Amino acid sequence: MTPQIEAFLEMMAVERDASPHTLAAYGRDLTDAEQSLSGAGGLLKADQEDVEGWYSDLSRRGLSAATAARRRASVRQFYRFAMGEGWRTDDPSRRLDAPKQGRPLPKSLSREEVDRLLSTIAERDSASAVRLLALVELTYASGMRVSEVLGLKLSAVQRDPAYLIITGKGNKERLVPLNASAREAVKTWLEIRSQPRAKADNKQAEAKLAANPWLFPSTGRTGHLTPRRFAQLLDEAAAAAGIDPARISPHVLRHAFATHLLEGGADLRVVQTLLGHADISTTQIYTHVATDRLSQVVHKSHPLARKN
Repeated sequence: MTPQIEAFLEMMAVERDASPHTLAAYGRDLTDAEQSLSGAGGLLKADQEDVEGWYSDLSRRGLSAATAARRRASVRQFYRFAMGEGWRTDDPSRRLDAPKQGRPLPKSLSREEVDRLLSTIAERDSASAVRLLALVELTYASGMRVSEVLGLKLSAVQRDPAYLIITGKGNKERLVPLNASAREAVKTWLEIRSQPRAKADNKQAEAKLAANPWLFPSTGRTGHLTPRRFAQLLDEAAAAAGIDPARISPHVLRHAFATHLLEGGADLRVVQTLLGHADISTTQIYTHVATDRLSQVVHKSHPLARKN
């Protein structure tokens, strides 16, 4: 990573309050562009033809339209910053057109599949199973993003709250209600979590676990369970429940939350608020899964349909 890219990321962190996930994505995108344009002298020396050639090559490399669009946005942001810093006098990315993207429909699970998944996990008798059940119950009951679930502090749930206050994208806070089964799963996990899991003679490890502030602690760098590990555990549970692991992920549980709310008659604006979407168009994509219910509403409510 060049000093200029590092300076750009520092600006995004300080002035734009970009999240660690956003900064990591910018860093990957710009490092890739810098390496791809190394023959032209890198980002700061590449001309318009070089940059357009790099961009055209993204699709030939097999990158999706969404990934190409993100890399285009990263490079354009960088060049605006470079011009502001006086490193360049022109923007060679100004003619890059955003790729046309077909919006993919979200994967989801049926209610029966979610019930089967939860039952399969609950049948296991281990601390790992209790933890996974709490993770799945929390995600499915609240629609939280995987980063929001794994980023929960122990202090947030110790008093058995009926709802949580979550800080989501853009540092926006929202209320997330918890149902009875999610609260019960968390209480059971808290009991297991409080029990010493280290060997009796390893007091240091035991004390470290007790001092860990995260609801789902880990010995890794972050101190809490990672999204990748959550996904791995979910894959194993799905396979045991007879569900294709390719159809499930922590994010699919969020999709299932939104889908099943709409199927049950929830208002789209309410679902938007619960998911933390800034734009309702993002939430509207879930309406495709509720076509049966929407048809029933039309037949029941439309005056011409009532006449028939």
